[in-house]
Amino acid sequence: MGRFFKVFAFAAGVSIGAASAYADDLNIALIYGRTGPFESYAKQTETGLRLGLEYATKGTMTVDGRKINIILKDDQLKPDLAKAALAEAYEDDHADIAIGTSSSAAAIAMLPVAEEHKKILIVEPAVADQITGDKWNRYIFRTARNSSQDAISNAVAIGKPGVQIATLAQDYAFGRDGVAAFKQALAKTGATLVDEEYAPANTTDFTAVAQRLFDALKDKPGRKIIWVTWAGGGDPLDKVQDLDPGRFGIELSTGGNILPALAAYKRFPGMEGGAYYYYGLPKNAINDWLVAEHQKRFGAPPDFFTCGGFAAAMAVVTAVEKAKSTDSEALIAAMEGMDFDTPKGKMTFRKEDHQALQSMYHFKVRVDPALAWAALDLVDELKIEDMDIPIRNKR
Repeated sequence: MGRFFKVFAFAAGVSIGAASAYADDLNIALIYGRTGPFESYAKQTETGLRLGLEYATKGTMTVDGRKINIILKDDQLKPDLAKAALAEAYEDDHADIAIGTSSSAAAIAMLPVAEEHKKILIVEPAVADQITGDKWNRYIFRTARNSSQDAISNAVAIGKPGVQIATLAQDYAFGRDGVAAFKQALAKTGATLVDEEYAPANTTDFTAVAQRLFDALKDKPGRKIIWVTWAGGGDPLDKVQDLDPGRFGIELSTGGNILPALAAYKRFPGMEGGAYYYYGLPKNAINDWLVAEHQKRFGAPPDFFTCGGFAAAMAVVTAVEKAKSTDSEALIAAMEGMDFDTPKGKMTFRKEDHQALQSMYHFKVRVDPALAWAALDLVDELKIEDMDIPIRNKR
């Protein structure tokens, strides 16, 4: 595949809505948070899904002779709506496979619905470890990275012998689980974790917590780093930087982010961390196509969740072509251990929990005056074998 096939109109061959779904077609339901604070994430996921299906089918929008229909359902980030939307997709819209959703809480609510209907659900882009952990069932596959992959890639990126690290995270499951995975991975790098600080998710004044972090690190020898993992508001990275950690020789680090959020990273030239995706990081023909087509059609490069929607599309097409069926048992047999190509290179659905193992990227921030956001330059691709991602499924 590549640039050799004709580029169709963006929605060519794809129908929207239940009225267009037919028994002989391949019906794919996309459940996403189109209404609410994750609207931009949802739009990216849909765009990526469409582009991915176009690429995977060489522009025909058919798989194994079956026309592809996309059925769109907005869950508004509400778990109850997500459950109802997925049930409706399976029962009324005859969805063969579903993809979703934008919120981890909504995705978790959807998992038992897939099990009840014995239908495949590909989770994208929700990241909570529980989805392929204690809430998982055999009908769930995830192309999105999980929270542990985020944390572990950051530990591998910045952890080196002699490096002293302290962490700042939100005081709830997201933050504590992320730090636990980071800590476990960091232990294998030779770096030392000297302090863990947690703050309420609604924190706006980080003075006290920053002082504790500075006190823990300032007299340590060698390179000193505060690693921040945070979701939502509060802006801890900027506010800790305002308190001048550099006077103690302390650097800041965090993971990658969507392009609008990377505007704030311009304040941190040279900062290093681990990223799921940035359009300039992967070096392969699929990403080249995605970047070029997205730029041509939308006047901007693809973002985090565009890549994720594209990966989900590639997984669907690869699975249906391999299984020669949309029967759930045939799909599960085809998908367990299945390799599939994405803008990030090869992904593999791990047999034990159906989590997609995938590359992550060690980056360094560079300020480019021509860009509205900070550029992320590749230091190293962290391949599947470079990261020990724990299996959290107890079944």
